[in-house]
Amino acid sequence: MRDTQSIKQRFGIITQSAQLEQALETAMRVAPTDLTVLITGESGVGKEVFSKVIHSLSPRKHNPFIAINCGAIPEGTINSELFGHEKGAFTGATGERKGYFETVNGGTIFLDEIGEMPLDTQAFLLRILESGEFLRVGSSQVQKTDVRVVAATNVDLRDRIDKGKFRDDLYYRLNTVPLRIPPLRERRDDIYMLFRKFSSDIAEKYRSPVIQLSDEARQLLEQYAWPGNVRELKNAAEQLAVLADQKLVTLPLLQQLLPHLFERRLPALSRQEQDQVPFQEREILYKLLFDMKNDLTDLKKLVFELIHTNDLRISDTRPYIALQTPGTNLETGHSVKSGPPSVSHHSFMGQEVSPSLQPVIVDPADREEDEEMEVLEDNLRIEGMEKELIRRALQKHRGRRKDAAEELGISERTLYRKLKQYDLV
Repeated sequence: MRDTQSIKQRFGIITQSAQLEQALETAMRVAPTDLTVLITGESGVGKEVFSKVIHSLSPRKHNPFIAINCGAIPEGTINSELFGHEKGAFTGATGERKGYFETVNGGTIFLDEIGEMPLDTQAFLLRILESGEFLRVGSSQVQKTDVRVVAATNVDLRDRIDKGKFRDDLYYRLNTVPLRIPPLRERRDDIYMLFRKFSSDIAEKYRSPVIQLSDEARQLLEQYAWPGNVRELKNAAEQLAVLADQKLVTLPLLQQLLPHLFERRLPALSRQEQDQVPFQEREILYKLLFDMKNDLTDLKKLVFELIHTNDLRISDTRPYIALQTPGTNLETGHSVKSGPPSVSHHSFMGQEVSPSLQPVIVDPADREEDEEMEVLEDNLRIEGMEKELIRRALQKHRGRRKDAAEELGISERTLYRKLKQYDLV
């Protein structure tokens, strides 16, 4: 097998990334075979370069190589472009035409953006991959071809399969050897090296001085996300080489010439997306929060009852007093009524407690009454939340009760009763 470094120099691949090195080694290993390769990666990472590496190291290297962007060919003509057509096959077909799979026989075809290929074309491509047979548009005569297919995509094909826009059998046939090229943000050590290479190339082309970056400008370039990957970095280097009026590019000059590098790209919901959150989901969330509150209250009571029942001795009671449920006696686990302390210091489980932390002891007979008050308070909060949900649903649907009731998951009759209950009519 050829040395990886010589392949990198031949195709201008500059990297210190272990992930990219591994992808290159995989391409070199699969090149001598006729296995189909599926290259995945974001737009601008250099997928076509890897397809050329595979072709140049294969036994087909002296035969034709062609790169086709499936997303750039109209759906009505892609079958004719790939497989050819007969005279009179459709309007405008004044003569027969050979397709790419016929003209590149014995060579390699690189199908970029394979996820954009129409479903009927996918069926024809699957037949070629399985048997090497195809039909021209408007012909019934079976043609044979010997073409190696290297496909590439910048989208998740499995997601396209779930949406019914890509054939699963074609996916598994293409994905014989998967090859993933990492984006530039996953190999930040390569950013400055690539920038120097692009700057040097354009300076040599236009016989101008090679621009340099200050430490701050270099740091900014390495921290930028580069959504366009290597292609975007190359464009930035070319812009700086042409527009910079000084050899050293500083941070202020970089901000002046390439202000988009200073933008923060943080994920956030738009206002429209926020308004589209269903009310049912909000109601479920509110109910979950109330259930968690009740569970936490029960857990606190259980801890205090265990301490009291088992006569446990605790070295430091302050954390337990701080977590005390309002209206609960730490020694008995029963609800109490708040009131001023009768003495300046109290003893809790054998320890002296300061007035700010001391529990208030009251007759446990009042426990039943206080529990009813606590339940009533929770019910009032739930009713208030329900009232607010109804008000927002009506506001969203401009007072249309039928639509609001459907949004809330209740009948229109129930909604009308709730409106009267909460004085919303």
